[in-house]
Amino acid sequence: MTLDGEALEQLRKRARAGGADKYHAANAAKGKLFARERVALLVDEGSFVEDGLYANAMAEGLPADGVVTGTATIDGRQVCLMANDSTVKAGSWGARTVEKIIRIIERAYDTGVPMVYLVDSAGARITDQVELFPGRRGAGKIFWNQVRASGSIPQVCALFGPSAAGGAYIPAFCDVVAMVEGNASMYLGSDRMVEMVTGEKTTLEAMGGAKVHCAESGVGHFLCKSEAEALDVVKRYLSYLPANWTQAPPAAPAVEAPAKADLAALVPASERQAFDMRRYVKGLLDDGSFFEIQALWARELTIGFGRLNGEVVGVVGNNSMFKGGVLFVDSADKATRFVQLCDAFNVPLLFLSDVPGFMVGSAVEKQGIIRHGAKMITAISEATVPKICVVVRKAYGAGLYAMAGPGFEPDATIALPTAKIAVMGAEAAVNAVYANKIAAIEDEAERAAFVAAKRAEYERDIDIVRLASELVVDTIVEPHELRAELVRRFTAARSKERHFSRRRHGVTPV
Repeated sequence: MTLDGEALEQLRKRARAGGADKYHAANAAKGKLFARERVALLVDEGSFVEDGLYANAMAEGLPADGVVTGTATIDGRQVCLMANDSTVKAGSWGARTVEKIIRIIERAYDTGVPMVYLVDSAGARITDQVELFPGRRGAGKIFWNQVRASGSIPQVCALFGPSAAGGAYIPAFCDVVAMVEGNASMYLGSDRMVEMVTGEKTTLEAMGGAKVHCAESGVGHFLCKSEAEALDVVKRYLSYLPANWTQAPPAAPAVEAPAKADLAALVPASERQAFDMRRYVKGLLDDGSFFEIQALWARELTIGFGRLNGEVVGVVGNNSMFKGGVLFVDSADKATRFVQLCDAFNVPLLFLSDVPGFMVGSAVEKQGIIRHGAKMITAISEATVPKICVVVRKAYGAGLYAMAGPGFEPDATIALPTAKIAVMGAEAAVNAVYANKIAAIEDEAERAAFVAAKRAEYERDIDIVRLASELVVDTIVEPHELRAELVRRFTAARSKERHFSRRRHGVTPV
């Protein structure tokens, strides 16, 4: 076929127009943007260079084969991206769709730039399964490339519609996933398939909607009200990370902590009284810099990026407002993945400890709390970025280990005057050691005096000054001194040697 200029321009227009008008109208009624509109909102104006525009151009009704791929810049930094076009056969995959996705991930990996996935796809086209599914360059190669790229380049997904069947693994292999409430969903089998296979009657929203994955399963990281919000999440996430694993996170101009932040006032004197660690984090970091991740899932643990004097840090903090800050199966997994993410991309780690320990009981034992806790402790051990443990209020039992305590080679263990470090709290310890003797004391006043005396004895034994004198903690600082102390210590640790072990990789207790 010979093309003149006019014919080529018509071909381009058809490819860029996407599917039929009725599909555009149906998406607009749901508050959904066209794939190319999403790309335009995300990237710097005029920076997008598209590849594979004419994929499947000889076929009828398959412009660009249902996916937009190419390179662009976001805030002046190079990225690669793909965007499913749900106006073309519901964004389903054909053989050339798969090849385009594979190629753009390979380019991102080869050039060492972040990979952005704008997902809105009904999954594979069953009619094309032989061409797209089983071969060496079939759909499996997408996931192989994602796994190879994991920890080498940032991978971030914004999910605007379905991500069905095998396609659900594209978000799953990303660092983080932003999901648009009401439209986004992830599921391995549709509601019809679930009913056919298991007899269960459900809906896509109830089974795999955005709220389910952001608050219950933990597969989603950000629950967004609109597509614009999801795209902003992508931009903000990338602003804290380097282009790839060989680089340092991008610094920003230093900003002071909030002027009205009073860290001492935020921590109650009684360890029985809860406080919101998120407020503490915001009062400690550069004003407005805290970017919380997975805010709705496993809320007893708070994680996210922030800045200290302009430099990026990753924060892991226990939040006693939820379940008393006790570590559960989900919160252990939440910490594990975030610590690995920070270590992969050279983001220093700040642990803010107020932890009673791991949860106990038959329910969590059956869920594998030991195995999940071991995963968290493995991640803490293997992390070689600068890491500092701050005992804000308490670090009891294996919770001390999970929060990068002294045995895990933190660059510093810092205690506040309110800090307590022990195998367990005073009340539990006295009961564990003296339960029989306490029960044998009949006089109530005598019993109370005995318990109070033993508690005081225990408190003296774990006195924070004693622990500092034994070099268990490196220093004790007042709350108003903590920020400056952290800035100095992270600066000093920036050039640390980062080798951990003589091996290929450990055997993770998954």
